[in-house]
Amino acid sequence: MAETPFTFYRGAASIMASDLQSTPDSGIPTQICGDAHLSNFGAYASPERRFVFDVNDFDETTAGGAWEWDLKRLATSVELAGRSIHLRDRETAAAVRACLESYRVRMQQYAQMRVLDIWYSRLDERLLQQAIGEAEARECVAGELHEPSQSAQHLYPKLVAEADGRPHIADKPPLVFHPEDDPEFVPTIESTFAHYRRSLPVDRRILFDRFSFADAAYKVVGVGSVGTRCCVALFSAGNVDPLFLQIKEARASVYERYRKKSAFKDHGERVVSGQRLMQAATDLFLGWARGDDGRTYYVRQLRDMKTGADIERMNALELRRYGGLCGWALARAHAKASGAPAKIAGYLGKGDAFDEAVGAFAHGYAAQNERDHAALLQAIADKRIVAATST
Repeated sequence: MAETPFTFYRGAASIMASDLQSTPDSGIPTQICGDAHLSNFGAYASPERRFVFDVNDFDETTAGGAWEWDLKRLATSVELAGRSIHLRDRETAAAVRACLESYRVRMQQYAQMRVLDIWYSRLDERLLQQAIGEAEARECVAGELHEPSQSAQHLYPKLVAEADGRPHIADKPPLVFHPEDDPEFVPTIESTFAHYRRSLPVDRRILFDRFSFADAAYKVVGVGSVGTRCCVALFSAGNVDPLFLQIKEARASVYERYRKKSAFKDHGERVVSGQRLMQAATDLFLGWARGDDGRTYYVRQLRDMKTGADIERMNALELRRYGGLCGWALARAHAKASGAPAKIAGYLGKGDAFDEAVGAFAHGYAAQNERDHAALLQAIADKRIVAATST
């Protein structure tokens, strides 16, 4: 978080939640992502193995939130991204406007659609080609997004080593490692997956049963999830048929203290339910579990052809185009989750007054975020906060 104001922002969802709860909203509640910054969007493979672009992080998802909170967090991240890559002020402002206009225009389109058509809609390559042209869609996918993380078969030689003829996850400290002197680690993981199995629909449970547990290790998580427990587990249906699952701790949403308490007993179930409600297509193995340690977790495949945006290498055109794409994806998620796209579209209106208002908010909040980041650096310099870099 100390690296740049943009990386600080990625880890500061709780700070922004505290700030947003006192701001006015439309009174149209919906399921929100809760952490809709640019780096939490990307492309991945649907169960049909087709390209889908969508929101892809739901640790902070909550029911009954204000959809404006997601949009304000997204717009501010576009503003901070433009500052981080040293765009001119007008170029950054244009990228923010493109994001907000895309959300507003797409929401108006969803307001005219049938309920099932919204539920079935997804941002795939075909839809992108229809919207912005075939060449532009190819350039968007290839230019703004990293190469996709590969399938389990391609990941296997990168993540797995063999000893005595048995596969195990290779230690790559400090990012991936097996705990030392903890004989209960593997039994605890196996017990957690037994609980996870019960969260799966019957057909997915049968599919999961065709794989056998082989190994597990701790895996360091990203900026926004520092301090939560995360493991990666290797399963196998044969010598060359692996399955990698990530098990990640789920804690209370940072918004829960400002809205009603989650209706779900486990926060893992809250995350999974919010993801299924908001995403166009979800991971085959998405599920939740409660561990013997009392912690709650959600489970998904590791990577599985995911892509992410390389924000720091974008130019003005790419940021503007990518911001618009994220605005579109967020509008689709809110239209599906709320069941009230017409109400949201009516509140937004057809003019650009809403775009201008949230754009001004994003500009001001980005400046506040920069001050917060500077305060963090000063606290580190004064040794009021201890900061260390892993090597």
